[in-house]
Amino acid sequence: MRKKAPKNIWIRSVVVITGLTIFIAMGWNMYQQDAVNPPKPAATPKNQANQSKHSTPTYRAAYHFTVPDKWKNDPQRPIYMDGKYHYYYLYNRDYPHKNGTEWRHATSTDLVHWKDEGVAIPKYTNPNGDPWSGSVVIDDHGTAGFGKGALVAIVTQPSADGGKQEQFLWYSKDKGKTFTSYRNKPVMSNPGTKDFRDPKIVRDTGRNQWVMVMAEGTKIGFYKSKNLKDWQFTSGFQTENIGLVECPDLYQMRADDGTYQWILGASANSKPTGGPNTYAYWTGDFNGEAFLPDRNDPDWLDYGFDWYGAVTFEDGKAKDQYSHRYALAWMNNWDYANNTPTLKEGFNGMDSVVRQIRLKRTSDVGYRLISQPVPALEQFPIATESLGKIQVDGTHTLPVAGDAYQLEADVSWSTIKNTGLRLRESADGKRHVDVGVSVEGQYSYVNRANTGQPDQSGKYVESKAPFDTNKKNVHLKILVDKTSIEVFVDDGEVAYSSLIFPRLEDRGITLFSEGGKAIFNNVIIKHFSH
Repeated sequence: MRKKAPKNIWIRSVVVITGLTIFIAMGWNMYQQDAVNPPKPAATPKNQANQSKHSTPTYRAAYHFTVPDKWKNDPQRPIYMDGKYHYYYLYNRDYPHKNGTEWRHATSTDLVHWKDEGVAIPKYTNPNGDPWSGSVVIDDHGTAGFGKGALVAIVTQPSADGGKQEQFLWYSKDKGKTFTSYRNKPVMSNPGTKDFRDPKIVRDTGRNQWVMVMAEGTKIGFYKSKNLKDWQFTSGFQTENIGLVECPDLYQMRADDGTYQWILGASANSKPTGGPNTYAYWTGDFNGEAFLPDRNDPDWLDYGFDWYGAVTFEDGKAKDQYSHRYALAWMNNWDYANNTPTLKEGFNGMDSVVRQIRLKRTSDVGYRLISQPVPALEQFPIATESLGKIQVDGTHTLPVAGDAYQLEADVSWSTIKNTGLRLRESADGKRHVDVGVSVEGQYSYVNRANTGQPDQSGKYVESKAPFDTNKKNVHLKILVDKTSIEVFVDDGEVAYSSLIFPRLEDRGITLFSEGGKAIFNNVIIKHFSH
């Protein structure tokens, strides 16, 4: 994807954060501390209110990965090595004054807490410009000639040859802490196209070859190699009506019916059709050289506005690598990438929670990816409130508030027009973000029109997806954090991810129904520490 923050950025003030703590997720209270400043015990519901009252107000996420300072965008696919997930992402230490990204490194054992490992591929260290997106693999058999177990990254750089987008090889022999440039010449030269970036490498074990997918405008290119250095073009997959494609993805999964399917994915902005600005994917077959889709139109792993540059990756701890995968994405949108209140705190960049994805056979569209928050996230709430069954005809404000929590509910109805929840609601009820089901419109939705949010154009206000209202019920799992909302409908058959910028004091929760009675059952709220 486009890898640099725009140069013309207006902000009133930027505070540079210094003395960075080590952990980058789960809020300041869950970062690793020095021995002279040991971690505080987890807050109880009673002293949680006292913490919020006396702590410094912040827009930094409580349980999402956020950049330590300055800027982040594209995630690079994590790899699992020596008991840890190694995650690289595009980072700009000079933001907002200068452009240029580099690969910053973080590690995790649970995909919730992340330890900052510093910059692994610095920018402007060779004549070919700054490193953009790519992918890193563990070369177990030493096919590239750097030894067995070396890490090899293929990275897009705007080369010294007129700024062309070309692919360069970097390798690491110190477990991914630092990478060395293989040479100043590309391992894949630009074939004469403007867009030629974001290489994603996978090991095709059945054919004993490396396979690469590339973003080439509206096309995804396929290449193969035996040694990660010499690449041969094999085919192109042409997309339609989803705009520019970026950060392609290719992998195999076993569906719930026992069959093995290949999935081809890519981030796309859908501007031709007004669809999601997220991750499109196709199911089908891969014959070693070309992808053969089950259907021409893609499905979407997220229907929100802010789940972009997504990557999927294997569960490093599982013996079965095909039953599920993990996924995460950059929570932002290039149409308003620099519009965020976190700039006043010296940073701009957050990821979605890591999801676990599975492949399900459905009666309507065939195979579909479903997603849920990574199971490890369930281990970290500091307080749980079960509210049981609540009947609503109009509105019902809960005696519970928060700005960092997971809410689950089963909602049912007989005759109704619209039902859902108003979250991050102001005391006067005027400001809120809405999640619900329009029975009249036959769609589920997330609407951020009535709260602070990044889009000033009015185009990206309500995201929605088709909903079968004949069944008259829905299960909602909703993740709320300081500047984000992620919604999983009916066990993750549909998901939404969007940025929101409520006032910090807006913490209310209200259930609502229009045109009839709704029953909210099994209402459970799990609070996360700030």
